[in-house]
Amino acid sequence: MSVIRLYHPEKIEDHTTSLLNKEHAHYLVNVMRVKRGHNVNFFNKEGEWVSEIVFLEKDRVEVKFLNKLKLELPKKNLELAICLVKKNAMENILQKATELGVENIIPIISDRTEVKEINLDRANKIVIEATEQSNQLIPPKIREPIKFKNFIESLNDKKLLFADIESKAYLNKKNVNQEDKIVLLIGPEGDFSPSERQLISKLSNRISFSISNNILRSDTAVITAISMINFILNQH
Repeated sequence: MSVIRLYHPEKIEDHTTSLLNKEHAHYLVNVMRVKRGHNVNFFNKEGEWVSEIVFLEKDRVEVKFLNKLKLELPKKNLELAICLVKKNAMENILQKATELGVENIIPIISDRTEVKEINLDRANKIVIEATEQSNQLIPPKIREPIKFKNFIESLNDKKLLFADIESKAYLNKKNVNQEDKIVLLIGPEGDFSPSERQLISKLSNRISFSISNNILRSDTAVITAISMINFILNQH
């Protein structure tokens, strides 16, 4: 059986025991069908620990934390600002953005956004599961949806990387470095309105770039753009 990794937001200390919540207990007993003595890894922002199951019944599982395997990793200063899209595409975006290592996800309501809200409970469950699967420690924080104008006003000193369907320029090492606080902006289906584009064009700390000669779906655009940024950052 492959290593089971579960997110445990509470503080973990070596050689202490913990009674798992019902969701984790159900998953271990009924889905993974583990037995007493099995090892399970738990992680949070402080690191990752291996544990041993010391008590197991149908709806009750207790583990003992043995030792720390990983320390907290340096955070990536990369946020994703994404105009809300329909449920299936949005869930794919949440999953893939998490796997690719974004720190925060900012849902945006723009002039041409058809979807105006997001189920944050469901969204947080998706990013936690993606963090477990992708061997990371800290799930990205998902903010409350924000109107586009308010998002622009909140940027402060952050560098905005705008995936612009009208741009002919490409990202390079001169545009992005490890010290930057980066916000990647992906627009809605149908692009931003003229007034929104005007707000973007006035930003001094903005870089517009092309990710494809083709028109991409929002979820494809997210994967492509983040992969480009990660490639450049990993070259430094």
